[in-house]
Amino acid sequence: MFALPLPAGRACSGSGTVTHPTKEPWMSAPEFSPPSSTLPAATAHAGARVPAAEVRTPGAGLRQILRGPSGLGTAGLYPARHDKPPTPPTPPMAPTPPTHPTSPTRPEPSAAPAEGNPIPGLYHHPVPEPDPVRVDAVSRGIKAWALEEVDLYPEDWEEEFDGFSVARYMVACHPDAPTVDHLMLAARLMVAENAVDDCYCEDHGGSPVGLGGRLLLAHTALDPLHTTREYQPRWAESLHADAPRRAYRSAMEYFLQQASPSQADRFRHDMSRLHMGYLAEAAWAQTDHVPEVWEYLAMRQFNNFRPCPTITDTVGGYELPADLHAQPAMQRVIALAGNATTIVNDLYSYTKELAAPGRHLNLPVVIAEREGADERAAYLKAVEVHNDLMRDFEAEAAALAAACPVPSVLRFLRGVAVWVDGNHYWHQTNTYRYSLPDFW
Repeated sequence: MFALPLPAGRACSGSGTVTHPTKEPWMSAPEFSPPSSTLPAATAHAGARVPAAEVRTPGAGLRQILRGPSGLGTAGLYPARHDKPPTPPTPPMAPTPPTHPTSPTRPEPSAAPAEGNPIPGLYHHPVPEPDPVRVDAVSRGIKAWALEEVDLYPEDWEEEFDGFSVARYMVACHPDAPTVDHLMLAARLMVAENAVDDCYCEDHGGSPVGLGGRLLLAHTALDPLHTTREYQPRWAESLHADAPRRAYRSAMEYFLQQASPSQADRFRHDMSRLHMGYLAEAAWAQTDHVPEVWEYLAMRQFNNFRPCPTITDTVGGYELPADLHAQPAMQRVIALAGNATTIVNDLYSYTKELAAPGRHLNLPVVIAEREGADERAAYLKAVEVHNDLMRDFEAEAAALAAACPVPSVLRFLRGVAVWVDGNHYWHQTNTYRYSLPDFW
């Protein structure tokens, strides 16, 4: 485990008090000065909002905190860091958005334009093109794993597997991963999750009927069954019964080689959330129910990308301590990141889902039906929802970074922000899977 442990005695407690009894050897001099007050009241309990005025007009001190530690021994933590954060692009469909110097520092975008077109008006940050050497290594590694280790798909699915471009996805989302092996942790889990979604829920034989039983048995590949000696072998044998379970079992075994017990349990918890979201959507499909917009957004808080950014520290080779990860303010930041990135998926996959058999729920479809909007107006309203979530994510992350400037917290916040940007990059550039509607 490549961890950067929190020194004994340091904590951002439930009340938000930050103490620094010792100095980490890799922190620059002078040391960070701890804030004299506790966390803002709005970040001290779940579901609270930080007033915009408190977090969107920071001074130079806050920008320094968000850039993180500097000096001898710290350069390797930020392989693409630049002192000057990029200014968000101006959406063509809306007034110029404010610059957010409070958001965790992102890499400068590369000069070469990315493949595909971003959604007009969608608030996002361009990212550099992923390292082609790493993309190639992960691409070869993940295909060998899928074919040789877990027998993931039949030969006629190869084009779809290649079109998923998971290597480019993971390298864009985790530029601070110390090795290709660390990137492979994320790639295997992403492919396994996609296999469960396709084979159990959607494109390749999925159905809402009986989904709960299938998901429960697959979940035991992540969260193992503890039973009697008589029945243990039957369960172990079941983990090889189908491609999703084989993929979950193998991906989790690799993950456990690098993750701490708390990181592994955190991931299992978020996968439980994901599976509960799958079940809610399946129940609505069985009853032909179109939820209210707020109900749909509640479902999408669970059926979303959250398990991916929550492992950003494991993939980065360090650990955000469990007590800091569990802080309500951190949980809100992670939830907002997951919610925003999932609406990105709704928007980029919109035409793909409309062309598929049956009715696929996504945010524009639900807005159109529940709010009586035409397709274009509903889609543009969904873009606004995403933009609001993104700005709330950045504001809350900035407030937490200012109130709790512990190095592992700052690095984790940066990692989540980079994951958000990389997720958008993958959706924008994956023209094999996605195309935009003709609304502009």
